[in-house]
Amino acid sequence: MTRPQATGIGFIAVLLWALLALFTVGSAPVPPFQLTAISFAIGGTIGLIWVAATGGFGVLRTIPWRVYAFGTAGLFGYHFLYFSALRMAPAAEAGLIAYLWPLLIVLFSGLLPGEHLRGGHVVGALVSFAGAALIVLRSASGFDASALPGFALAAACALTWSGYSVLSRRLGSTPTASVAVFCLATALLSGVAHLALEDTVMPVGALGWASVLGLGLGPVGLAFYVWDVGVKRGDIQLLGVASYAAPLLSTLALILAGVAQATWPLLVAAVLITGGAALAARASTRASAKV
Repeated sequence: MTRPQATGIGFIAVLLWALLALFTVGSAPVPPFQLTAISFAIGGTIGLIWVAATGGFGVLRTIPWRVYAFGTAGLFGYHFLYFSALRMAPAAEAGLIAYLWPLLIVLFSGLLPGEHLRGGHVVGALVSFAGAALIVLRSASGFDASALPGFALAAACALTWSGYSVLSRRLGSTPTASVAVFCLATALLSGVAHLALEDTVMPVGALGWASVLGLGLGPVGLAFYVWDVGVKRGDIQLLGVASYAAPLLSTLALILAGVAQATWPLLVAAVLITGGAALAARASTRASAKV
């Protein structure tokens, strides 16, 4: 698999994450940890079916437990910190802080052997972040000192996912099939968090169950498998910047579904996110040309 091919596969995760908000809205009123547990159980089961079809169970037994612990900490840690942050701070502001992870991926990737971090990557990430901020902060309610613990958790959330993504590069020899175990372990831990923190509420009607199934198959399923391929073998800086397209595409999906309305900040955000991605792509092209 070539580097551009792996980058393209990784970008599929961004497209799938764009459906996260739409499916989450459709799954209401299921609480977040319960929804996470069900979705990851579906995603992990689908992964095991794929592993069984390709004869890969033997490979799973050769993977060190530390790798499974690392992957589970990345997936469950991100979601636990994210939902906890939303409980303790305004959703828009906490969400924006949590969404610093693409920028952190770009910055941290410069520490990886063989990677070439250029100014265009950093500038592109900052421009795209500005575009994402326009989308996320539409419902901002202002600064509140009592929300500082929630903001701290959101920052930890960003560090967790960016750290997981970048360090996954160092585990390039670990098969992507291991993600199935990450998902199932995350489902188990999310189930424990649900029982401890939430009341059980089942999906309502066919739409609710279809939304939960969609989450498990896509944004909380296949997305993590293709993301694993992308960050291990693709252009990690370009993937980091391109990830800012997720909130834009997510908002567009909500608009097409009639859940949200189009506004002028959305157009400005689209220009900023696209421009930032173009700057990063140009920087990646120049870096590759010099290798």
